[in-house]
Amino acid sequence: MKRVVVFGFVGTVLDYVGKGGQRWEKWRPTVGLCQQEDLIVDRIELLHDSRSRGLFERLKRDIETVSPGTEVVSVEVNLRDPWDFEEVYAALHDFARGYAFDTEAEDYLIHITTGTHVAQICWFLLAEARYLPARLVQTSPPRRREGEGVAGSYALIDLDLSRYNKIATRFAREQAETVSFLKSGIATRNARFNRMIEQIERVAMRSKAPMLLCGPTGAGKSFLARRIYELKKARHQLAGRFVEVNCATLRGDSAMSALFGHVKGAFTGAQTERAGLLRSADGGLLFLDEIGELGLDEQAMLLKAIEEKRFFPFGSDRETDSNFQLIAGTVRDLKQWVAEGRFREDLYARINLWTYELPGLAERAEDLEPNLEFELARFASEHGEQVRFNAEARRAYLKFATSSEARWAGNFRELSASVTRLATLADAGRITNDNVDEEIGRLRQAWRNGDTSELTDLLGEKSGLLDLFDRLQLENVIEVCKQSSSLSDAGRRLFGMSRQEKAKANDADRLRKYLARYELSWQQIQDIPEPSRGTGKP
Repeated sequence: MKRVVVFGFVGTVLDYVGKGGQRWEKWRPTVGLCQQEDLIVDRIELLHDSRSRGLFERLKRDIETVSPGTEVVSVEVNLRDPWDFEEVYAALHDFARGYAFDTEAEDYLIHITTGTHVAQICWFLLAEARYLPARLVQTSPPRRREGEGVAGSYALIDLDLSRYNKIATRFAREQAETVSFLKSGIATRNARFNRMIEQIERVAMRSKAPMLLCGPTGAGKSFLARRIYELKKARHQLAGRFVEVNCATLRGDSAMSALFGHVKGAFTGAQTERAGLLRSADGGLLFLDEIGELGLDEQAMLLKAIEEKRFFPFGSDRETDSNFQLIAGTVRDLKQWVAEGRFREDLYARINLWTYELPGLAERAEDLEPNLEFELARFASEHGEQVRFNAEARRAYLKFATSSEARWAGNFRELSASVTRLATLADAGRITNDNVDEEIGRLRQAWRNGDTSELTDLLGEKSGLLDLFDRLQLENVIEVCKQSSSLSDAGRRLFGMSRQEKAKANDADRLRKYLARYELSWQQIQDIPEPSRGTGKP
């Protein structure tokens, strides 16, 4: 059976009995803890300063009287101010780090009834962080007078919340509510997206480090950044503003000025001083969308501002400060841009601690339906008009929206525009089959006009009938063919691994048969007009 070891402070008020006599009439928490019948304390280590040595000795004698088997150990800790949080925490932290714990042989308790409120808080924090592998114990005086020297009662507090079902359930419910808030109450069904949002919620609540949101245009980066800000502000983690800027709109001197501000006369046209967006975000959150579009000079200054919270306004020789939190967004492959020298490696390393790839709408087909309801509710809120689908029209729209024909190149922004058109054109608040047919035609035309990819050049309208898997695979095969000198060369590059298992395989023939499945030939790919190549890519 493990030995019970207790840590606590000498209670200069509660444990004091006055001068003279060997007996006491009032309840004393440290002595009372050692009087419990069902809690045998093998060792109690009492922290005190040099002025309380006499009180410690008196406590030691009294404990030996009521519990002869308890070893009482003096731990002298001199605090200049026992109400100074930093000093008390540092002293207890040093004590914990220097203590030789033996958790296999001893069970540790921290007595939190004595000591200042600051000391009690510090004990709690150290136990919660597991610097002290201990449970908390709190003693209470007896409810009625039962005679001198009564023990009172005690309660053990285990910081493992899994043992407190009601508390754990409440915390789980609160976390679910914050996750739902980040998703705007949309009951999304995509498992990967839901796991990502759950982690973003935890990071947002526990970290001030920069966050990087990646993903295609319209995937919701800006919307999510604002929700993170609103969540942190509601929890009193931020007091300042939400400041958003699309870095693709910043160029030259205007980029420096917009971000970091400028002094009067810094450049031609600088008639007055400008604070800049970083200063405007002081105490709040700065969202830099399309951060990859910043110039290298702006990137260098931004890195300094993130790390030091200080920077030079454009044209100034005096630093200014701004304590902002940063979320960055991008559609670019910043890792590739670092390799190409277009993005600073040190800045990428600084903002890449928490990186999240927001999937596009085409990758979240199961979330189309709940997002459809969200967009209708948003239309009603903004326009004061409730609009609903007829059942058949709703089925028709969702069938098209989740088909392989649907591109959703603009992702959720494009879905929002589509629903807005449907709701605006609906008569008497009902979206009909005719409305849906018209909108489907409009989307098809938009995607046909906007699709200048090589696959469309080769397959025409048939390219819209491919599953996303087949489309991505075929696009990559075409890209390899364009980069190869011959059909055989392309085949060797595409089937290099499987050729080792199939010694007699004809790489060129395998590639020819693959292309034939889509009624394509090597020559057709080589004949793609040069201006069309790559125009569909960012």
